[in-house]
Amino acid sequence: MSEIRKLPQSVEQAAEESKPTTSSSNADRPPSGPTRRAVLRSAALAATGGALLGAAGSARAGEYQAAQGSMMFMQGHNMIGARTNPPGAPGYHEVPYRSFDMSFGLMEHELVPGVSLPVFAFNKQVPGPLFRVQENDWVKVNVTNNTEEMHTIHWHGLDVIYTMDGVPMVTQDPIHPGKTFVYRFQARPAGTRFYHCHWSTPLHMMSALHGAFIIDQADDPVRAAFPYTRDYTLMLEAFDVNWTRKHINEVLGGMKRVNKLMAMGKLDPITHGFFRDYDEFKAAIADGWTPPYVRGAAERSTPEPEFFAINGKCYPATEKLLIKQGEYIRIRLINGGFLSYHMHLHGHNFWQVAEDGTPCPSQFA
Repeated sequence: MSEIRKLPQSVEQAAEESKPTTSSSNADRPPSGPTRRAVLRSAALAATGGALLGAAGSARAGEYQAAQGSMMFMQGHNMIGARTNPPGAPGYHEVPYRSFDMSFGLMEHELVPGVSLPVFAFNKQVPGPLFRVQENDWVKVNVTNNTEEMHTIHWHGLDVIYTMDGVPMVTQDPIHPGKTFVYRFQARPAGTRFYHCHWSTPLHMMSALHGAFIIDQADDPVRAAFPYTRDYTLMLEAFDVNWTRKHINEVLGGMKRVNKLMAMGKLDPITHGFFRDYDEFKAAIADGWTPPYVRGAAERSTPEPEFFAINGKCYPATEKLLIKQGEYIRIRLINGGFLSYHMHLHGHNFWQVAEDGTPCPSQFA
């Protein structure tokens, strides 16, 4: 079985040979129950967004039909632990899958001696582990949630099947505490990609739920033009320590109530702000549902970062980049936060050879 390892800082990390895997897992789905208007009104005050989405057709519980709208509208579906077989993905016996194990976990992370913050970390590391695969490899990622919060993973820049895209309650069920979800997709296109949690995205990205996903290709045009011997991946991050600590505590408290209500079948699509059309949206407001954009519906706060990090560490705790005179090195810069960055190297020539993870041949032809 292939492994994902901690982000390398000073040496190139080669892709490992894949091995076929034949196992998969299923999750239990508790029975659904009735909803209540009172629950709808109170839960709506904590909603963070809404969406207008078409209703699904006659799909059976736990199955997904392409182009039929949100999974929340599937008949008999209660949004807990369903499995979907990605349309077009080969079976485990048909191709060798690169198989990885990932987990969500809550931990305290030190940015620099004397400064730490709570984070929802992948595999107990900041940033998350670096994936390195070959273009067109079939990938299987078993993701287990070891926190009391719900999560998903969005594979940023990867051309994945719709049901593997990580948008909670739209393309997949959120991964509930103690549950495992299996992501299955083909690694493409080649280039520098990354992944992040897509549930409560600003908070979770702020609390370190991001990582690099490198897809190598057989004929790398960058290496052909610049025969580099070292490959560095730098995740650029910004942290508001107090804001993150405050909101993680609030989210954990709120999630306990939401998880309990969902397990009891007392939350429905409208509670979460999902509507089949505009008329249903207006009817819900008339019936007492409060849109999150209405003033006073929710606290407004904006993180104000005071610590800026590379691969989870602030200067002077950051790792060094090693280079010899006359040597080419490749540096992959990934913005894991929400600010813009401008990078400058003193005393070196810096060629831009890719943008948004994709090589730009015109830059080095």
